[in-house]
Amino acid sequence: MPLAWFLSKRDDFDRAKSLIDEILGFRKKKDCAFRKIDDMNDDDGTTNLEPNLVTYTTLISAYCKQHGLSEALSLYEEMISDGFLPDVVTYSSIINGLCKRGMLTEAKALLREMDKMGVNPNHVVYAILVDSLFKAGSAWESFIYQSQMIVCGVSFDLVVCTTLIDGLFKAGKSDEAEAMFCTLAKLNCIPNNITYTAMIDGYCKLGDMDGAESLLRDMEKKQVVPNVVTYSSIINGYTKKGMLDVAVRIMKKMLDQNIMPNAYIYATLIDGHLKAGKQDAAVDLYNEMKLNGLEENSFIVDAFINNLKRGRKMEEAEGLCKYMMSKGLLLDRVNYTSLMDGFFKTGRESAAFTMAEKMAETGIKFDVVAYNVLINGLLRLGKYDAESVYSGIRELGLAPDRATYNTMINAYCKQGKLENAIKLWNEMKGHSVMPNSITCNILVGGLSKAGETERAIDVLNEMLLWGICPNVTIHRALLNACSKCERADTILQMHKRLVGMGLKANREVYNSLITVLCGLGMTKRATLVLNNMTKEGISADTVTYNALIHGHFKSSHIEKALATYTQMLNEGVSPGIRTYNLLLGGLLAAGLMSKAYEILSKMKDSGLDPDASLYNTLISGHGKIGNKKEAIKFYCEMVTKGLVPKTSTYNVLIEDFAKVGKMDQARELLNEMQVRRVPPNSSTYDILICGWCNLSKQPELDRISKKTYRTEARTLFAEMNEKGFVPCENTLACISSTFARPGMVVDAKHMLKDMYKRKQS
Repeated sequence: MPLAWFLSKRDDFDRAKSLIDEILGFRKKKDCAFRKIDDMNDDDGTTNLEPNLVTYTTLISAYCKQHGLSEALSLYEEMISDGFLPDVVTYSSIINGLCKRGMLTEAKALLREMDKMGVNPNHVVYAILVDSLFKAGSAWESFIYQSQMIVCGVSFDLVVCTTLIDGLFKAGKSDEAEAMFCTLAKLNCIPNNITYTAMIDGYCKLGDMDGAESLLRDMEKKQVVPNVVTYSSIINGYTKKGMLDVAVRIMKKMLDQNIMPNAYIYATLIDGHLKAGKQDAAVDLYNEMKLNGLEENSFIVDAFINNLKRGRKMEEAEGLCKYMMSKGLLLDRVNYTSLMDGFFKTGRESAAFTMAEKMAETGIKFDVVAYNVLINGLLRLGKYDAESVYSGIRELGLAPDRATYNTMINAYCKQGKLENAIKLWNEMKGHSVMPNSITCNILVGGLSKAGETERAIDVLNEMLLWGICPNVTIHRALLNACSKCERADTILQMHKRLVGMGLKANREVYNSLITVLCGLGMTKRATLVLNNMTKEGISADTVTYNALIHGHFKSSHIEKALATYTQMLNEGVSPGIRTYNLLLGGLLAAGLMSKAYEILSKMKDSGLDPDASLYNTLISGHGKIGNKKEAIKFYCEMVTKGLVPKTSTYNVLIEDFAKVGKMDQARELLNEMQVRRVPPNSSTYDILICGWCNLSKQPELDRISKKTYRTEARTLFAEMNEKGFVPCENTLACISSTFARPGMVVDAKHMLKDMYKRKQS
């Protein structure tokens, strides 16, 4: 279903109809210069003008350039029916038009048709296809056509070589790009500023700024003048590395060479300074841009919007856009998409839909990026099913890109619809959209979680053909899947299998293996893995030792856990909050109070302050062993620091008060939970209801007090019911014994009957 479906689900039927009509009905008006070829006659009625190959080719080329692809294709069919054989120029024009529209399957089909018609493709045709496939992320197909060029004897000119250099960098094959650049001399091709810029941009995106600067010096030496795009790449590279001072220095170098920075360069620098928290410097750059006569554009606006979006200040972002529009600047698709994304992320669903409507009202068509934001937002809200969301992109005539497929595959995996996920996986390959490591992580993760490890391995084998090896995310997912059988040999075999498939066994990978083994209490096997790890020259870190400490406590080997902590200190590895959390939790659970206080003292001496998770551990640990005084002390210390306890921590404290009949204090804690927006769970209500019921049973109570306490229990019981929680058996027994007294039997019967119905459902 289209966007109208999403809006109609919110009862916005008028908005839905208006939005979808405008999005689907929007079409660019065709250039009035292109009309049908009419018969032109002399006065005597004889025809003196007939279309020929040049006429058809000229018109087809013009239509393709003016986005009149359907008209161009109609003319192509007409010329063939009229007996004219298209030449390579005709085909290159149509293939270029198809590629610009993202219709790569049709473009490849037309190339095959050229072969059938006996027309040999030239370097221009191949350059168009290779460039378009690289941009579509289908590098492997680009390499196939590169090979075809060599087999067919098509010469490589500078344009083709530059396209390949750019594409090779984008495909992550920097060594081959460098090799292609070095072979230019053998092909008698002299690199121009576009070729140099492709190389420099490639180096900058790899973070190799030394390589980029070296090429820039080579350009100057060979008197190849850098252009604004060349400098833009270098400035962007330094900005992404956080080297803002160097980026600004490069811009000044541009000015010294009388090359004026454009608005995009200023936008890059402004965005970099905003991300680094240097708002004043960003504003100074903006003012400098204005003094240089450059007007605000969508890039500048987007930099400021994204900065406000990161701070979740969407009201300010909205105000900024209104101000810019009042100055005559029209927002573009990127700006609207950023605003829509920000509103979704801050939970303002209605405002996000309003942005979508405004796009349509201003005649801005949804592109695949905007739709990706929309489907991400809708799926994150959990109000729409994946099938309906995905069908909308087809309704808009958009071709899903890799991000779309990744989002949808992820949604299907989360919903447990693995067959749908596999179907999309096959569809994206069929549409020449090359999966990446993210796709692999998502699909392998989904299959692993469902226990389908062999199917996950099949996906990995397929990814290997495209040069994508298993990574630590995949390793962790498959090991967790294997851990369900609780057999160390199965886990270790999977690890070995993945290493054989190209997984680099680094510290992170070893830590994942040790963590999974320790999670099952298999500390002996984990220790053997640690020994192998150190033999390979990889030292253990905090994560390694934390896993072992956790494993020893899980196996009730307290002395071994403490010995591991000592070893950690001796090896010079600094314990973190997580380390102390594990130690204190294990020691408190074992009732070793003095040792726990000793460890806590060492933690404070090392300069570490307890965080929320550590306070939760301390409060819960003391509470569970009945040390209420210490639990309350740590609770007060925690909230004084502005930290919020979690639900389970509150439950421990409430239970402490309930056990000794101090229900007023227990109720105050429940009120504090509500003030701090900590949601009570089923256990919270179980503890409170039983507490009030038990208090009402005291024989020395007067009638009014008993009635008051039972009312409290009944009120909590009703609240529990409204929230959909099911009481435990102990709570049901407590309620029954409290209310099944003379005169209360009917109440008890109704309450329990209703509760059993809910429990059965």
